[in-house]
Amino acid sequence: MAFTVTINGKKTSIDVDPETPLLWVLRDDLKLTGTKFGCGAALCGACTVHLDGEAVRSCQIQARDVDGRDVTTIEGVTGEASATPVAKAVQAAWIKLDVAQCGYCQPGQIMSAVGLLTQIPKPTDDDIDKAMDGNVCRCATYHRIRAAIHEAAKTI
Repeated sequence: MAFTVTINGKKTSIDVDPETPLLWVLRDDLKLTGTKFGCGAALCGACTVHLDGEAVRSCQIQARDVDGRDVTTIEGVTGEASATPVAKAVQAAWIKLDVAQCGYCQPGQIMSAVGLLTQIPKPTDDDIDKAMDGNVCRCATYHRIRAAIHEAAKTI
């Protein structure tokens, strides 16, 4: 079945089974591999994307649910031409504070952080904890992630 979705600002037609998870549409059909598969049960956050501006787990969103909607992936927030001031601030803070270790979870972490700072430009630690809850980092860089979110908030 064909669906039309705007992905990273570009209207795209996808012809897939309506129940196909958005994660697999992005990775397999559209070759946007920055969004990672972690658990498939919305528990780890590796597959986080923005759906109409809200951070969601793409492994639990079906293709039919994105018809006519806007999806932003990590490629959409890190691309030089498409990065918003919030996304640029988050990227700069991540680099400045050397957040990533293995890096596998970082696309999901960044997507959640950008979503948080877009909604709450000056978050408290509690705001950060709530927004980042469910984003698992096996390298345990949580303290650097929180510090980077505060650092980004200073510059936006």
